Amino acid sequence: MTGKVMTAGQVAASVESGMTVGIGGWGSRRKPMALVEALIQAPARDLVIVSYGGPDVGMLCAAGKVRKVVAPFVTLDSIPLEPGFRRARQAGAIEFAEWDEGMFMFGLLAAAHRLPFLPTRAGLGSDVLRVNPGLRTVRSPYEDGEELVAVPALRMDVALVHLNRADARGNAQYLGPDPYFDDLYAKAAGRCYVSCERVVDTADLLKEGPVQSLLISRSMVAGVVEAPGGAGFTSCEPDYGRDEAAQRRYVEGFREQG
Repeated sequence: MTGKVMTAGQVAASVESGMTVGIGGWGSRRKPMALVEALIQAPARDLVIVSYGGPDVGMLCAAGKVRKVVAPFVTLDSIPLEPGFRRARQAGAIEFAEWDEGMFMFGLLAAAHRLPFLPTRAGLGSDVLRVNPGLRTVRSPYEDGEELVAVPALRMDVALVHLNRADARGNAQYLGPDPYFDDLYAKAAGRCYVSCERVVDTADLLKEGPVQSLLISRSMVAGVVEAPGGAGFTSCEPDYGRDEAAQRRYVEGFREQG
């Protein structure tokens, strides 16, 4: 293979200590676990992780790689609380900025569009502003003068995402039920790396799914990693579902450690 094809180890080696790393997927769904596992083995530490969090966040926290997490939740979906994240948070080992899901999306959108912030009603009247004192509100410059939350851009040095198919140039395709905002991560980051179930010829992408499934353009991608099963134990529909037994073993491992 030619083009932008790399190994997971090469991607992880490009991440430096102190960087902000965005991780695509949602909860325990289509997480780039092969890239996360490579990052655990790499020397980078003191990372800020931006994620609709799942085991990606928990494993990195458990490995001592994380300084701060920015997320609306960290869950395994069928198991509500992610144990690695929970342990790190309860021990005070990491900082945590917990945002409303809608606010988080607006932060990704702002970064993707190179804006300093975007206004939203999400978060108004909630404890989100109390527990995140750095957040600010703005007033509409128009007649109503409505007060809105000014969500800062979630800028990232690196984004890691996993999709079903990609070509060697970095065009990437999802075939499941939801894009999980992976395109926003790709646009919001300085560099985006895509792992996929299979690298195919560009012409074959449209044999796999409709043009609307071509979620990420090669112009956004710095590297492509072919990683069959690379989202496991999380789901990567329609290629495979979540491995519930493996997920339970993962959680039991934390319980056995006390």
